[in-house]
Amino acid sequence: MCGKIDDLVNSAKINQLLNKKNADEERKNCLLWVLAIIGVVASVAAIAYAVYRHVTPRYLDDFDGDFDYDEFDDDFDDDDEDVDVYVKPSESK
Repeated sequence: MCGKIDDLVNSAKINQLLNKKNADEERKNCLLWVLAIIGVVASVAAIAYAVYRHVTPRYLDDFDGDFDYDEFDDDFDDDDEDVDVYVKPSESK
């Protein structure tokens, strides 16, 4: 009788270990599914961005790239420095 009880206790412990392994596998499986979904979403986003970049026209060909020209240079001319000013001497007696 004692041997049957020991066998029953041992089988219960084995069942607990198997169930624990199943629970761990289910957690890993769930984590795997979450990571797979995130990967699929990231892949779709990357493909959509690549298609967008391919379809969008590039306007850099029309860009002249002249950064030396200032739009407001004409408003603030320094022509006053080039003007010769003659001062008439005062006639004091």
